[in-house]
Amino acid sequence: RHAWSLRAQLLRDDWPADDLRVKKKQLLANHCAGGGACPNTGGKGAHRRQRESEARSRRREEGRQTRRSIPPHNMDVLFRSNCGMITGLSLLLWFVRASSSKEGCDSPLVSNLPQSAFKSSSQLSNSHGPGYAKLNRRDGAGGWSPLDSNKYQWLEINLEERTEITALATQGRYGSSDWVTRYLLMFSDTGHNWRQYRQEDSIGAFSGNTNADSVVTYKLQQPVFAQYLRVLPLDWNPNGRVGLRLEAYGCQYKSEVASFDGASYLLFRSDPAPGLSAKDLLTMNFKSLHHSGVLVHMEGQHGHTLTLELLKGKLFLHFRKGRSTSGDFHTTVSLGSLLDDQHWHHISIERLRGHVNFTVDKNTQRLQLPEHQSHFEINEISFGGVSAVGAHSRGNFHGCLENVLYNTVNVIEQAKEKQVSVMGNITFICSEAVDVPVTFASPESFLQLPWAMSRDSVSVSLQFRTWNKAGLLMTFDLQHQVGVLWLYLSEAKTRLQIHKAGRVVVDITAGSGLNDGQWHSVELSVRRGRLVLAVDKADASTTTTSFPVMPGHHIFLGGCPNPEDGSGCRNPFSVFQGCIRLIHLDSSLVDLIKVQQMLIGNFSDLQMDMCGIVDRCSPSHCEHGGKCTQSWSTFHCNCSNTGYSGATCHSSIYEPSCEAYKHRGNTSGYYHVDMDGSGPIKPQLIYCNMSDKAWMVIQHNNTELTKLRASSGTNQHLAYFNYSADAEQLGAIISQAEHCEQELSYHCKKSRLLNTPEGAPFTWWVGRSGEAHTYWGGARPGSQQCACGLQEDCVDPEHFCNCDGDLDSWANDSGVISHKEHLPIRLLAVGDINRPGSEAAYRVGPLQCYGDNDFWNAAYFNKETSYLHFPTFHGELSADISFLFKTSSSSGVFLENLGIKDFIRIELSSPTEVVFSFDVGNGPFEVRVETTEPLNDERWHRVKAERNVKEASLHVDHFPGVVQKAPADGHIHLQLNSQLFVGGTASRQKGFLGCIRSLKLNGKTLDLEERAKITPGVQPGCPGHCSSYGGLCQNQGRCMEKYNGFACDCGSSPYSGTFCHKEVSAHFRPGTSVAYTFKEPYELNRNASAQSSSIYSDLTLKGENISLSFRTSQAPALLLYVNSYYREYLAVLLNRNGQLDVRYKLQNNRDTEVFRSSVRNLANGQLHRVSIRRVSESLGVQIDQHTKEDFNLTSDVDFNAIKAVIIGKVHESGEMDPEIARLNSLGFTGCLSVVQFNSIAPLKAALLYPDASPVIVTGPLTESNCGSSSSSSPYAAETTHSLSDHFGTIGTGEPVVNAISSDSALIGGVIAVVIFVILAALAVMARFLYRRKETCQTQEPKGTKPEDSPETPFNTDPHSQSIINDTQKEYFI
Repeated sequence: RHAWSLRAQLLRDDWPADDLRVKKKQLLANHCAGGGACPNTGGKGAHRRQRESEARSRRREEGRQTRRSIPPHNMDVLFRSNCGMITGLSLLLWFVRASSSKEGCDSPLVSNLPQSAFKSSSQLSNSHGPGYAKLNRRDGAGGWSPLDSNKYQWLEINLEERTEITALATQGRYGSSDWVTRYLLMFSDTGHNWRQYRQEDSIGAFSGNTNADSVVTYKLQQPVFAQYLRVLPLDWNPNGRVGLRLEAYGCQYKSEVASFDGASYLLFRSDPAPGLSAKDLLTMNFKSLHHSGVLVHMEGQHGHTLTLELLKGKLFLHFRKGRSTSGDFHTTVSLGSLLDDQHWHHISIERLRGHVNFTVDKNTQRLQLPEHQSHFEINEISFGGVSAVGAHSRGNFHGCLENVLYNTVNVIEQAKEKQVSVMGNITFICSEAVDVPVTFASPESFLQLPWAMSRDSVSVSLQFRTWNKAGLLMTFDLQHQVGVLWLYLSEAKTRLQIHKAGRVVVDITAGSGLNDGQWHSVELSVRRGRLVLAVDKADASTTTTSFPVMPGHHIFLGGCPNPEDGSGCRNPFSVFQGCIRLIHLDSSLVDLIKVQQMLIGNFSDLQMDMCGIVDRCSPSHCEHGGKCTQSWSTFHCNCSNTGYSGATCHSSIYEPSCEAYKHRGNTSGYYHVDMDGSGPIKPQLIYCNMSDKAWMVIQHNNTELTKLRASSGTNQHLAYFNYSADAEQLGAIISQAEHCEQELSYHCKKSRLLNTPEGAPFTWWVGRSGEAHTYWGGARPGSQQCACGLQEDCVDPEHFCNCDGDLDSWANDSGVISHKEHLPIRLLAVGDINRPGSEAAYRVGPLQCYGDNDFWNAAYFNKETSYLHFPTFHGELSADISFLFKTSSSSGVFLENLGIKDFIRIELSSPTEVVFSFDVGNGPFEVRVETTEPLNDERWHRVKAERNVKEASLHVDHFPGVVQKAPADGHIHLQLNSQLFVGGTASRQKGFLGCIRSLKLNGKTLDLEERAKITPGVQPGCPGHCSSYGGLCQNQGRCMEKYNGFACDCGSSPYSGTFCHKEVSAHFRPGTSVAYTFKEPYELNRNASAQSSSIYSDLTLKGENISLSFRTSQAPALLLYVNSYYREYLAVLLNRNGQLDVRYKLQNNRDTEVFRSSVRNLANGQLHRVSIRRVSESLGVQIDQHTKEDFNLTSDVDFNAIKAVIIGKVHESGEMDPEIARLNSLGFTGCLSVVQFNSIAPLKAALLYPDASPVIVTGPLTESNCGSSSSSSPYAAETTHSLSDHFGTIGTGEPVVNAISSDSALIGGVIAVVIFVILAALAVMARFLYRRKETCQTQEPKGTKPEDSPETPFNTDPHSQSIINDTQKEYFI
């Protein structure tokens, strides 16, 4: 007791730290010298008290053993003789204890309180009273127990002054079966308007005891500052009653407060500083009685102001420059919500040069000020408001401020000492409002109040706040049961209805937007037949009634009791969830404390004397700009137009690169690319050029060739390049890409470039880092050379650039910059353009990158005991994990990360099941996806798992995903501390055997390959991609393995493109011919010579596979002709009726066989696809989607010694059949596409490989997209961006900046029209002349074949073979 009194004296005097030690020595020395009992010494009573204490430290145990070894009669002598030594030791121990207590703030707060400091809702008996609820005490009945064990009981403790509470310990009632298993902790400064303590902003309940004696202690994550504590039991031992003993731990709390009445304020003028302050810090606490008002206003030099304003329960921090409300600079940041709840809230504003950290309670916003705002000196600060002159606000602050510290100045303390100007009525105690709110939190909540008024008028009013758009506010039966009145929320408006005899006789509304969480007043008044419904004393609706509107016996608020209770209350609407206060019945305030004590009215599931509203959107869990909306119990994120999805807009809906889009089978086009997935970098619309590589093309504002002419007075031309992606996006694209490049070209005429070999460069460019570079495209960094200097082929060998020769004729230096660290080009400075005759032009192409280092980053685990480890995964509130795997094993753990209790794990539990499991403190949680196909098939499979505060989801490939909701009001923080294990576990469970690729955690890719290089049992990389991606190769394209990915070989396909998907088409004119030739058979060509590019035709065909597409309005027309050195031929043509004929002549002594399709009118200008397949004498013809038609040959089935495959006009007609010759004379006008004869694609060879193929092209032939049908891709149509530009007028070498002229375009259009008219006339004449009877034998189809035939018109099997005999020699294009 003496030690505590001395300590209290020291604390009360508030000594400085250095003087504190001296003062302690003086007090203790005087105390011992005066015969007082020294601390921890003297007397049997002291020994007895010490033996009864429950301290269990080793030091005290040793002290007890020492005291037991000394005879009692010698104790006093021993202690008094050693008073000086003991005093010093006691002082040291006391000081250590005091220091540790101050630092740890963990002193017991309840054990020394008098019984009058305890209150409870009820008590079982006097010996079960609340005063016996002290930890480890056995007084009375050994603890507190209420009269009834239900959820409306509470135990309250008055700590006698505002105190900092850091921990709470509970115990059951001694020697009983009574203990609490779960409880709520409430706190208050007044004993009213309680606030619930929440862990992690969501967990409200604490776990209690499992027996009567053990102590369960909780260290509060955030300390509580309050005078009153209240514990509400929720659950207890089912075989006993509520029984409780407790202790709170903490320390004294120093508080300096000032109360403002809404018109007063403190004015603080700072001392002029010798220099500008680089740092300012303002901290304080506030409690508001009104939802709006100015808390702080700072005035600086040059019109700089900072204003902290409370507006509708939210704090806004305004930075302005300028006296007007708009100013020439104004930025605002907002934090917090529901801050008008009459509870204390903490504010901190820290400015460090241009960085501002704005903190409200536990949430911080960081703000970067412009350079001109980052340094300013504060002249004066007003706290609690501003004067009316020049104010930017809506009113002054009404409430209390506490512990206001500006840098090192205690403002309120100085105000007490008259060192700060006090404007208006300010008191230095906090005036507390005594509002008693009640919370309707569950569907069973209701409040029933008696109505005993008998006057003719009715007046009912209340205030409410809620997030819900709908809910019953009030209902009552009219007197004499003539009807019922309902007042409820509908679409966030108040609506009043009166029903009589089953029909609505009154229906009015008032107010809007009432679900904003703010307090709103509603008043119903009825007087002399006039009914008024008013909301917020402004918006009112009035109506008249012809009957009395008078409540019966009761009024129900929020909801109705169960129908079994016989109350007669009916609620056809939603229940109300929110808070209600200030209920007035006929102008009399309802005493809700009496309701709580069950002295009046009735209620169910209400939280009395508190408003439990929680703003679930502050801070918002919606990421990436998702808009947060909420109801009473949950929140919702609207992810529209954000590019992200999921319950919190966490996961990107876009792929991270063009490489990823390519492996989804997408062709060239514009795509949104999100480089870091769920990370902070925004998605960007980028052109993907899908060639052999997936190129990302990032345009800028000037990719055209720009011409410069000599200009006097201009020494330098600066060109700035603004890209379609911002700096952060560009950096991510370049660092993630395998290769990047950018074309840089310079055309010159008497304009030097780099002034090589030794001069200062005239032209230079700036890259990403802002550093100037003096090397040109195609040269090495730092070389101050152009590409010709590197290759030693410049026009002038004495210079390293062509333009440095300073020639009076056009020259150019061009090349690509491919050093990634220097890209992209941000600025180009051109210098030598001011001399007479100087001319120049430059071009900076778009930035182009290919490859994705993250997409192919893989590791192969070849032992079950092997794994890779990485730093701890931090995904406290949101975690997404995605990867690809392939394996032959039936199970294994993909990854695992552990905490003390929390964990996260993804595993293959069986060949058809993936499990995502975790624990954030609510117990293990599992999400399982079962697949209909085995996953251990050595093919790549994609896994994507996400966990956030609302739900957990798991997706595997294209199978239906599984989403499970998180428990309501559960723990939300995932707290891990071990290393992240990939391919195995810390617990040595069965590891993973196989490959894992592209492992991303919250958008960041783990470098598996780099870690695998130094890990036994794990190999970097993982080959074998065709098993998964081979299906992307279409139209007989063949998948070819690459180390990072695959490629489609289209050599055996008439298609081209990345996936052999692009039709190779050309427009034919009457004279156009494409002939794919073969050498004569050896026995016919003994003495002849042939082109080396031909191949011998010493083969015999017993079948053909022919496919082609065409579009024409010409009939008749020859589409394809195959002839032989033995005068045999095959012809595919349209007859005069637009039908398809297939003609075979395989024997000289037999007539031509004609096989005619029944499909008519094929010369209709539409695209048609034809498939012809012959096997021996069987012939099948299919056109478009029509039924396949079958025919039989009656002649020889051998097609010998093919000479040529010809499409278009046959120019070497020779001994051609007369009928075919007449058709051939007309040529073919129209479009031919994807022409294939067995393994030969003559049109593709002529268009794409004319120099390497045995093709002869006669007449005009240009590639076209005329054979393209409507694209099946949901994305943009394929386009190609060329890197080249139009250069030069012929013969001059001058670059052409714009090669398009409106006059030439007009002339070209006229010529095209004339040609079209002429061709149309020729086609009509040819058809007229051809009308005669055919002389050849014609065979109609013998029947149709069902659609389930295995012979498909377009075979996509890459391993299929043409029907050719064993001696055939194939030529692949």
